[in-house]
Amino acid sequence: MALHQQPQFFKPMFPYKSIIHGGLQPGKAIIAQGIIDSQANSIEFNLHHKFGIAFHYKPRFDQNVVVRNTFGHGKWDDVEERSGPMPFKRGQLFLVTILCSHDHYKVFVNGEETHTYKHRFTNLGEIDVLEVSGDMELTFAQP
Repeated sequence: MALHQQPQFFKPMFPYKSIIHGGLQPGKAIIAQGIIDSQANSIEFNLHHKFGIAFHYKPRFDQNVVVRNTFGHGKWDDVEERSGPMPFKRGQLFLVTILCSHDHYKVFVNGEETHTYKHRFTNLGEIDVLEVSGDMELTFAQP
């Protein structure tokens, strides 16, 4: 008699932090899925290196904007990007894919490309931690 295994689902610990084995490289995709709280103020996705945050992606519901920036040497970059759509809705499911290319990130929300962000920290192999936090329930993450 053959044993059949059911797929195993897990609810990641939250806030979620995980190693990106081998660091980032062009073609690597980071995926996160969850449900945004109905009274959410913000959620965030951060790609860390040992000295800071290479890519900070933060939907702010109270301002109806998605902020993108980089943190290094103890401070945020002077240029904070805020242009583009707000593809997230309170109380809704989301699927975020962050695709790394050789010179920028492409962010897809629910299958639609919503934002790009030029690399400001260019040593991609040193970007080795994914952090997800905020007002949500994270149901899946793949660093």
